[in-house]
This record gives sequence, C-alpha cells and structure tokens, in this order.
Amino acid sequence: MIDHGGLKTRVRMDHFIKGSVGIRIVIVLAAILSLGAISQRASAQSFGISFQLFYDHLSPYGQWVDYPEYGYVWLPDAGPDFAPYSTQGHWIYTDYGWTWVSDYRWGWAPFHYGRWDYDDYYGWFWVPDNEWGPSWVTWRRSQGYYGWEPMGPGISISLSFGGQSHHRGHDHWTFVRDRDIERHDLHRYRIDRNDRDREYRTSTVINHTYIDKSRNSTYITGPQREDVQRATGHTIKPYAVHNNSAPGEKVEKGQLQIYRPQIEREDRNGHRAAPSKLTQLKDIRPPSERTESPTQKRDAVTPRDPQVNSRPAQQQSAKPAQQQSAKPAQRTEKPEQQQTAKPAQRTVKPAQQQSAKPAQRTAKPAQRTAKPAQRTAKPAQRTAKPAQQQTAKPAKSTPREQKSAAPSRPNKNDKQTKTNGNPNSRK
Repeated sequence: MIDHGGLKTRVRMDHFIKGSVGIRIVIVLAAILSLGAISQRASAQSFGISFQLFYDHLSPYGQWVDYPEYGYVWLPDAGPDFAPYSTQGHWIYTDYGWTWVSDYRWGWAPFHYGRWDYDDYYGWFWVPDNEWGPSWVTWRRSQGYYGWEPMGPGISISLSFGGQSHHRGHDHWTFVRDRDIERHDLHRYRIDRNDRDREYRTSTVINHTYIDKSRNSTYITGPQREDVQRATGHTIKPYAVHNNSAPGEKVEKGQLQIYRPQIEREDRNGHRAAPSKLTQLKDIRPPSERTESPTQKRDAVTPRDPQVNSRPAQQQSAKPAQQQSAKPAQRTEKPEQQQTAKPAQRTVKPAQQQSAKPAQRTAKPAQRTAKPAQRTAKPAQRTAKPAQQQTAKPAKSTPREQKSAAPSRPNKNDKQTKTNGNPNSRK
C-alpha cells in the first residue's frame, strides 16, 4: 500500500525547503545590492566633495586670488582688525583638545581645514587643505599666560614643536591670562606688544597631541585640562563633537555640531577644482580699504558656557579688565568730550552773562541807596547855613538834645513883649 498521506507531507516539506532557500537567496542578493549601492554612494560622496566646496561657499565672504607661492588662496572681507583664532570666536575643550568655535558664517572651513599666512600688503589669507582638525595653531605657555599662533602653510606638527615662530617676529602671537582662555571676547584680553614679546621669550612649547584613528590624523591639543581647571577655578567638561549635515557649526546641549566632510583635492572625474570668480592680485586693496561683508557673522552667536559664567569673581583678572575697557573707552571717550564740551561752553557763557548782569543790577540799587544818603547830607548843609546866620535855630537833634535845649525857647510873655515893642504890630 501506498501511504498517500505521508507522500503528501514529504512533498509539502520539499516545497517548504525549496521556498525557504529561495527566500534566503533573495535576502542575500538584496543585501549584496544594498551594500553595493551604499559603497557607490560613499564613493560618490568621497569624490564628489572637493575643494570646489570651499571655492563656492567662501566666495560671498571674501576674494579668491592666484597667489604666486600657494596658488588659489582666499582673502576674507572681515575688516582691518581681523586675526585668525583671535577675533570673533572662542575656545572650547572637546575630545580632541582645545577647539576653536568661530562666530563667522564661514568659520567651519578656514579654522579647521588648511593654513593661514600673512602678507604685509594683503593681510591675512587662507590656503585650503583637505585635513580637518580642531584648530591649526601652535601653543606656548609662560608663567600665568597661554599663547598661540596660526600654523603656516606646509608646517607640520613636529616642525611646529621646534620652538621657532612661523611668521616674522612675534606679531601674530596671541597671549592671554591662563584664567581667561575660555572667554568669548578674547581679543579684548590680549596683552600688548611689549608684554607679548616678554612672555614669548619666557614661554615654552606645549606639545600635547591627540591621534584621531578614524581620520588618520594627529592634532595639537593645547594646554592640559587640569591646568586650566586650576587657573579658572571650575571643572571643565569636554564637549562631544558631532558631524553636521550642512556647512556651519554651533554649540548646544554640551555638543559641538560642525560640518567636517572628507575633502578630496580632485572631483570624481579627476579634475582639479577652481574658483568660479577669481580676482586679479593687482586689484586687491589692503585690509584697511576693503569693505567688511555685512553677512560675515552667523545669525545666532554661540551662547556662553554656563560653567564659564559661574567663574568666581575674585579670580577674574584686573589687568585684562583694563585691557577690555581700554579700547571701548577710547571709542566712547571722544564722543563724550564732543558731547559734553559744547554744552559745557554753552552753560558757562550763560552762567557768566546771567550772573554778571544781576551783579550789575544789584550794584545799581546800591548806588541808589547811596544817593539818598547824599540827599540827607544836603539838608545838613542847608541847616548848616542857617546855623551860621541864625544862631537861634538849631539843627535837627535827638530828643535828648531837644529837651536840654527847651529852656532856651521864648515863652509867651517874651513873645508878647516883642510884639508890643514892634511899631508895626497890631494892637
């Protein structure tokens, strides 16, 4: 006998096994295809983001020129006082060390890729490169101060530890008190040139580094976090760095979100990128004559770290405070003199005129009071003349004198006698 039920069961099992194998094959094929698509997108992204990103994104904020020594370089329209890693930005401590956070819209690129150099006529200019870093500066430390300088083009980390300045002299070094390293207005706390030269001569190189295995890069981390904590008097919690999907950078909720893609020197077709708008070097004016772009800064300035605000007031330096108010005082001092000087002159003159005239007016009444005194004197002269002629009529005297002179007055009998003796009198 044939067991039809068992046969049907085996047939069903065979169909099930074949079906499951087919499903597995489909799943594997789908996974292979998806991995291929991902790899293609990754390849397209890696070769699609080239220096053209820099050329296009930075053009509205400056000028691209063909510099003889470096090729295409960018000159920012940021005003004559601009200095990289000094103006419009501040330091925060991240997993990679001290990281520069810029207030400029374009700060995500020139302060984390490439190098800065200085020309005596054209000022600061940026040379693009494809290696990302928290900042590209050299650090030094002296007694109570930290200093840093932008690394020049072609300067490696090992070469920067040699102790020599990348630029001529020490003019491009920034030194601040160690407790002011986290301030958002660092340019107000920079020490002057004489103090800067002194601190540079007595300073030593800070050679702490961090190796980023994911990017195969090495970064200079700057001062040790423990040293800065002792100087500032508060705990420093590192910010976590997260990739941003669009150009820009911002700090919020203990994180630094920044755009830092892998940049290739050439596009996916092997072509070298170039600026779409190139300015002739002869047409570039010095920084003092270049107009600052009105769209330089980001819409929202990075908020100050609450830990920095909780800094003890006694630990705030007095000298940097003077430096902070020195510049604004010069800016506001002149208008105050202009505003107060004129009103002061206006009020002084009326005060003199008003006070002088009343003085004259009060003087006249004094003369008027003097005249009555003369008038009283005149009657005295008038009485004096009759006194010489009429000895009997006395001058005006006091009541006592009048009482004493009363017996000399003639009585009624005498008057009658005189009238009787007068032949012209009436009987």
